[in-house]
This record gives sequence, structure tokens and C-alpha cells, in this order.
Amino acid sequence: MSEALELGPLTEIRLDGKANSRLELVLRSAWRIGLGVLLILVLFMAWLVAVGDLYTAGSDLGYNLGLAGGIMMLTLLVYPLRKRYRFLDRFGAMLHWFRFHMVLGIGGPVLVIFHSTFKIGSMNARVALYCMLAVAISGIIGRFIYRHIHRGLYGRQLSLSEIEGDLMAATQDVNSVFSMAPEARDRLVAFQSYATQPMNSVGARFWRFVSLGSRSRRVAREARSLVKRAIKRASKEERWGRVEAHLHYDLAKEQIANFLSAVCMTSQFATWERMFSLWHVIHVPFLYLLVITSVVHVFAVHMY
Repeated sequence: MSEALELGPLTEIRLDGKANSRLELVLRSAWRIGLGVLLILVLFMAWLVAVGDLYTAGSDLGYNLGLAGGIMMLTLLVYPLRKRYRFLDRFGAMLHWFRFHMVLGIGGPVLVIFHSTFKIGSMNARVALYCMLAVAISGIIGRFIYRHIHRGLYGRQLSLSEIEGDLMAATQDVNSVFSMAPEARDRLVAFQSYATQPMNSVGARFWRFVSLGSRSRRVAREARSLVKRAIKRASKEERWGRVEAHLHYDLAKEQIANFLSAVCMTSQFATWERMFSLWHVIHVPFLYLLVITSVVHVFAVHMY
């Protein structure tokens, strides 16, 4: 049992992709459970602050919460500077800077909302809060887009040639499924043809983009069902044992999933890239607007 739980030389627990060991799978689950517990605690504390009279925005606790949150959000501006100026390379890799940016982008708004005690007072406070929420929501949307054009949670940006290479590798791997279940091959090839064929209509391209994921899941279910039947037939002919048949099915299921994922990535990659570029155009002005409104709010609070 101890050998099965060996983590090996890993220095980081990845939250995406296939787990390298049982221990990594356990640690992934523990991490997700921990985040869920933390979220529940934060929501419970938010409820206490909102319905109770624990402190005010102007009290020492409320003021310090707002100060800490404001400094964290002001520090968000360091990340764009790190990307722009090469001399900052000596202060760490972009991977760590991006993580730092993500933590501040979540923690800062949370502290500011707790500072407000979930009540909006003056007009300048209202404007600053709305700008902060706009930046936070924009950041969440950007994070969702980011994961579709980067390798892993904090990985480097992908290129179209890499995506096409992944598709070629997945196509070669799935050939064993094609030979085992020709009916499944027809489903997968038809899906690839639909996903990659040129479309002149904007409406048709939009519908394909938003529905491709659900369509791929349906095709995966159909292909797995056909493969399962083929494996049952092959088991009787080749006299496979239950374990061997199960291994064949698990391998085919993984190959089908990888192939469909690569097809979806190839089809949608250019659109995700355009969306990410557009998001940058919107997010950066929001960030600077947040800084301006926050400075005005702090100035108004101390002056009046």
C-alpha cells in the first residue's frame, strides 16, 4: 500500500489532467474539499457581517480591512509592469507573478466588500465598489478564457501548431479504436468533419462554438457504447478475462476523450484567442478606473 501511495519527485500538485499517483489524486480531492470549506466559512462570515452590527466601515477593523484590500488591488498594477519591462525578469518567473496576481485579484475585493459591511453609503463609495466588482467579474471571465489557450492552470500560451500536433497524436492513438469498432470511427470522423469544416455564416459559427462541447460529450457516450459492445464480442472470441477487457475499455475511453478534446481545441482555438485579446482591451481600462475611483474614495473619506 505504501508503494502505491508514493508521490515521487513531484514538486507541484496539478489540478488538471490525469493524476500520476493515488496520492496525487487524494491531495487533489483534499485541496478541493479545503477550498469548499473555506468558501463556506467566508459566506458564513459575510452573513454575520451583513445581518449583524459587528463593526462599521469607519471603525478601526472596517478601516483596516478596506486599507488592506485597497493595497492588494493597487498591487495588481505590478503584474502588467512585470510583463512589459524586461528588467523585472530577475524578480521571478511570470508563473509566480500570475499566481500572485490571481490571489490579490480575489482577496482584495473580498476584503473591500467586508470593509463596506455589504452596505453602500456615499456616491463615491458606490462608484468605487461598482468599479471593483467590474474588475473582479472581468478577471473571472478572463481566467475562464485563459485556461482554453494555455497549457495547464498557470502554463504558457499555446500555439495553433501545438494544437494541431496534439490532434495528430490523438488521431494516431485512436486508430486502435477505429479498427476495433468501425461504427465508433464513423461517429468520431463525422464529428471532426463538422467541427473543422469552414462556415460562412456568423450565426452557424457561433452556434457551433457554443454547442461543440455538449455535442462532443454526446458523441463520446455513443462511441463508448459502441466500443463496449465491440469489446464484449472480442472478449468472447479472444477469451479475454474481465480484467483484460476492462483495461481495453479504459484505454479506448481515454483515447476517445483525448481525440474529441483535441478536435474541440483545434476548432475553437482561434475564437478563444480573439476573445482573450478583446478581454484585455476591456479589462485593463477597468483596472485603471478602479485605481482612480479608489483614490477618490480614500481622499473623500479623509477630507470629509
